[in-house]
Amino acid sequence: MRYLWVTLLLLPIYLALTANLEVSNIIVGGLITLGVTALLRPGANPIGVRRLPGALLALLQYLALLLIELIVSGLQVARIVLSPSLPIKPGIIAIPAGTNSELATALSAHAISVTPGELVVEIGEDGVMYTHGLDASQPEEVRLAAQRQRRDLLRRIIP
Repeated sequence: MRYLWVTLLLLPIYLALTANLEVSNIIVGGLITLGVTALLRPGANPIGVRRLPGALLALLQYLALLLIELIVSGLQVARIVLSPSLPIKPGIIAIPAGTNSELATALSAHAISVTPGELVVEIGEDGVMYTHGLDASQPEEVRLAAQRQRRDLLRRIIP
């Protein structure tokens, strides 16, 4: 029953984004939203009304953090690529996710992978994300602090 409610909540969003109310698009939208719902597997404990403002604030902070990371890392990669000496020090870095939630780990890995110059190549069973970076010389404390910030925000968003 939860799947049906989530699907019915997602369908109007899909239709608004596509701006197409043809029957074929409504059917396709229903199938897509049902698939998304099946992938998300909504839990029995939805976000409570009391937690909602804090979760929304954390989501906005998370999105702002992601945007800042995208801009900063994009500029860093551009500087590296445009430099005649091509000063890269690539390597694989182990970053512990620090969460028990698979969704939070996946979102954290996604945040790392969409930033230019970094790519999560594997997530171990213990939750460690093995990340390839163009510049592996960055101190471990900096990477761990960034992951800790992402983890704390994701814990406030995802119960």
